[in-house]
Amino acid sequence: MNLRRIGKSELLVGPLAFGGNVFGWTADEATSFRLLDAFVDAGMNLIDTADVYSRWIPGHQGGESETIIGKWLKRGGRRDRVVIATKLGVEMGPGEKGLSRAYMQRAVDRSLARLQTDYIDLYQSHRDDEETPLEETLGAYSELIRAGKVRCIGASNYTAARLAEALQISARLNLPRYECLQPGYSLYDREPFESDLADFCRREQVGVITYFSLASGFLTGKYRSEKDLEGRPRAYRVKDMLNERGYRILAALDAVAAAKHATPAQVALAWLLHRPAVTAPIASATTQIQFEEQLGAAGLELDAGDMQRLDEASRS
Repeated sequence: MNLRRIGKSELLVGPLAFGGNVFGWTADEATSFRLLDAFVDAGMNLIDTADVYSRWIPGHQGGESETIIGKWLKRGGRRDRVVIATKLGVEMGPGEKGLSRAYMQRAVDRSLARLQTDYIDLYQSHRDDEETPLEETLGAYSELIRAGKVRCIGASNYTAARLAEALQISARLNLPRYECLQPGYSLYDREPFESDLADFCRREQVGVITYFSLASGFLTGKYRSEKDLEGRPRAYRVKDMLNERGYRILAALDAVAAAKHATPAQVALAWLLHRPAVTAPIASATTQIQFEEQLGAAGLELDAGDMQRLDEASRS
C-alpha cells in the first residue's frame, strides 16, 4: 500500500480515510465494527471522526462516533495499526465549544475517554475560533503534545488567510504547526479549495484530507432524479446538485467508469487521489459493498485524458 505523509509530520497514512461520521448514526455498532475490521484488513489506517458526531440526530449528545471507535479499539487491540484523527471546537453543549485553552483541556480528555486510548494521532480544530487568539490555541496544542495526549495537529474549514496566519505564529513562537487541512472538496465542489487553498497547502507542505469527497453521495451516481432522493438522510444536500452541471459531471463519470471497468464513485475518489495537493480523501460507508467499492479507488489509475474530461465537465 502506498503510504502518504501528513504534512511534515511523522504520520503515514493510506490513500483513503474512513469517515466516522456514520458510526452511531447510519451504521450501528455491529456494522461499524465490521467495517472498521475490513478497513484495517485492507491495509488502510486513517480513521476520521469528531467529538460532535452525531449530535445533530435527535436524542444524541455528541460523542457517539468516538464511543464506537473506542469500543472497537478496546475489543480488537489494533491501536498501533491505525491513525485516529478527531476534531474539537463545534458546540457540544452550553459554553462547551471553541478553541480556548481551558475548553481544549476539557475536550481532549473527554475524547480520549470515549476513544479509550491514551493519545490522539491527529487532533484537529473543527472550525476557526476568531474569538480566541491563535497564539492561545496553538499554545494549548503544544501543552497537549508535551503531555503525550496528542501527536500532531490539523485544521478544518480554515481560510487560506487564517491558515497562513497560524503557520506564521507557529514558526515565530516555536509552536506546533497545523500539519493538515480538512476542507470540503470534490469533483462537484471545487472552487472554495482550488481558489487559494490548494496552491498554499502544496507550497507550505500542509497535508489535505478532504471531506464530502463524494458530494454527499451524489458522485456515486445513485441520485439522478428527485425521486431517487426519497427517504434519503442526505437528500437536502444533494437536491441542488440535480442541475445541468451536475448531470454533466455524472455523464463524464459514467464515461470514464465504463472505460476503466470501474464505478462512478471509484472514479470520483481516484480523481481526488490524482490531485497533487490531496493526501487522502475521506469516504464513509455503511455496508460492506459500499466499502469494497470505495477501496477499488485506491488502485485506479486515471490518465491525462481521463483527468481532462472530468476537469472540463466539472468547470463552473
